[in-house]
Amino acid sequence: MITAIRGTHDILPGEVERWALVERVARDLCDRYGFVELRTPVIEREELFAKGTGETTDIVQKEMYSFTDKGGDRVTLRPEATPGMVRAYIEHGLEQALPAVKLFAIGPMFRYERPQKGRYRQFHQLDVEVIGPDDPAVDAEVVDLAWTFVRELGIPRVELLVNSVGCPACRPRFQQALLEALGADLPRLCEDCQRRARTNPLRIYDCKVEADQPIIDRLPHAIDYLCEPCATHFADVRGHLDRWGIPWQLSHRLVRGLDYYTRTTFEVRGEALGAQNALLGGGRYDGLVRELGGPDRTGIGFAAGLERLVLALPEAAGRTPAPRAFVVAIGEEARHGALGLLRDLRTAGLAAQMELGARGVKAQMKRADRLAARVVLIVGGDELARGEVTVRDMRDGSQRLVPRADAVPAAAALLQEG
Repeated sequence: MITAIRGTHDILPGEVERWALVERVARDLCDRYGFVELRTPVIEREELFAKGTGETTDIVQKEMYSFTDKGGDRVTLRPEATPGMVRAYIEHGLEQALPAVKLFAIGPMFRYERPQKGRYRQFHQLDVEVIGPDDPAVDAEVVDLAWTFVRELGIPRVELLVNSVGCPACRPRFQQALLEALGADLPRLCEDCQRRARTNPLRIYDCKVEADQPIIDRLPHAIDYLCEPCATHFADVRGHLDRWGIPWQLSHRLVRGLDYYTRTTFEVRGEALGAQNALLGGGRYDGLVRELGGPDRTGIGFAAGLERLVLALPEAAGRTPAPRAFVVAIGEEARHGALGLLRDLRTAGLAAQMELGARGVKAQMKRADRLAARVVLIVGGDELARGEVTVRDMRDGSQRLVPRADAVPAAAALLQEG
């Protein structure tokens, strides 16, 4: 038997409905907030992520699926969406093509890492990006969208964490203070943290090694080293969140795992997931567009992991079947009439099924029960001769004869009741 590759997974019937719920809520919210969809290739040039995601990140150094194609080019299965969306923004001149560059995308990403609950080598994300304006209200709007998304999914016990990691003007002073505070403790940290101290010291705050945590807890905080513009920007972001009634907590250790972040960073976590508790996260990336060859434009966005959101949904979410009709044919003579009724129901926009194999009435009714049909329409020889259909309300078992022309409206009325 050939099985799925380790780190990938099939999304089976019964689970697909929960995924569809998450995607439906995401698309609805993005539309309400003025975002338009962008679809980029899953395969890009390797240099896009080396420059965009960052040479020093674990993603680029350890996790990318990169290879040389038959034309001799180095290509990569996208490990995240933001660099590809920024590339498309630059390549297609979206600044001139759109009234506002507010984009979202939904699709698969690929990273070679240890599979575990909620984490796969092929995984799926919702990505939301705003390119251009640097007003703190834009940051707050993106955070608001992220928070509203999780709340409208009904996910319980969630928290919003925010921080600011400063900008190129003030970050060097903070990095220097961080390294000085580490001092003689640096050799005691894990190998990854010692490497990060040389390449991107802020990434030390991402460490999950338990033995390192007491040392990291004593390190300085980024917000104490912000320059005046960054401090004012962050204060304004928090002010907007307060005025909108969005609960937030300051997290000094929230630096995110990508090199391009500047100023605002944020994350929404869910208690129900255990250790892998990050549902979504993002932040501002003011230098990324310029770094990838575009104009000097600011940006902010977030990525939400669909696998984790589906895991965190309430148990019954997305699993309640939509009310549907079922057509029963009594005898071969009535079959053609039943098939015509089935098509009329579907043409009218109603969910309807019929047992197409030659089966008895009892077996057909059992099938209707298994499908949790809300209404059953019975077509037999006698009904056919009179131009009538029996409509059965499966909720209470009552039934009535209606003219064939009234069968579809009668079914629609029962389905609307739910």
